[in-house]
Amino acid sequence: MPRALYLAGPEVFLPDAIEVGLRKKALCAEFGFIGLYPLDNEIVEGENRDARIYAANLALIEQADAAIFNLSPFRGIGADAGTAFELGVFVAQAKPVFAYSGDPVDFCGRASAAFGAHHTPEGGLCDAHGFEIENFGNADNLMLDCALKSQGRSVLRAETKLPLGDLTLFTACLRQAVIHFGL
Repeated sequence: MPRALYLAGPEVFLPDAIEVGLRKKALCAEFGFIGLYPLDNEIVEGENRDARIYAANLALIEQADAAIFNLSPFRGIGADAGTAFELGVFVAQAKPVFAYSGDPVDFCGRASAAFGAHHTPEGGLCDAHGFEIENFGNADNLMLDCALKSQGRSVLRAETKLPLGDLTLFTACLRQAVIHFGL
């Protein structure tokens, strides 16, 4: 039976979110996987819709054997908060995770550009408000990058900025999953 992959990322907010999800699921099938896309859930408008979306996505996560996460910056300098939460759920369940970012600039570079940066007397970096900026060369917050590192992987990063719906690095993650599962 094919392995199921949860397909997490901010693409669910794109105007063509359904089409992107269908393309992702088709690529999964080409590689021998079943893709589980959050918008597979049909949640009708109404009271507590947010809670119903949350529960439906958690149900998909439970069905999944592994997940691919798009950690490209979304609505700010970092990954989508929902995607980051879902990555944490997978890691807590000891399920394999694969991730990518379409932004070649590391987290420190994005934070420095957005909020200003200066060196501290101790040799670190702070933003204009005096808040420390992580400077590890990671694609995003250390907790996200280290979640991948704990499984022997890294966040795949674009060499040049890619549009949010680009599937080049998603496909590279599928190749990693094929190797991981020995398909």
